[in-house]
Amino acid sequence: MKTLPRLRSLRLATASLFVLTACAVAQPPAPDTTVSLWQKIQSANTNLSCDNSSQCHTLGVGAKACGGPENYIAWSSKNSDGSQLKTLVEQHAAARRADDAREHMMSTCSVISDPGASCNAGQCVLNSRPLLSPPNSQ
Repeated sequence: MKTLPRLRSLRLATASLFVLTACAVAQPPAPDTTVSLWQKIQSANTNLSCDNSSQCHTLGVGAKACGGPENYIAWSSKNSDGSQLKTLVEQHAAARRADDAREHMMSTCSVISDPGASCNAGQCVLNSRPLLSPPNSQ
């Protein structure tokens, strides 16, 4: 008589395992996270070589909660038209906006200006942003 309750428990455990396995398999693949997309952007943007500054460009990356990019990256058109990089940047911005919406993020809504890029020692780099002096600092 004791084997009947054990058998029922074993059947219940087996059925539960099948249901959990089926649910796990039925899930669609997870979309790229902002972290994995950022890593793809970095991998796609490793060749920054340039002959002159006309080959250097900038792309706004990320997305602030109230609009606009979080920052900028330099990229080179010497060996690429940048289409793959631009696609990844757009996907990353969309993922950042989705993260912000899900987490109810807010922003200061400050605007980050595009610093531009130039060719320095054969590599495209962002131009430095001038630091603002505090008022009345003469």
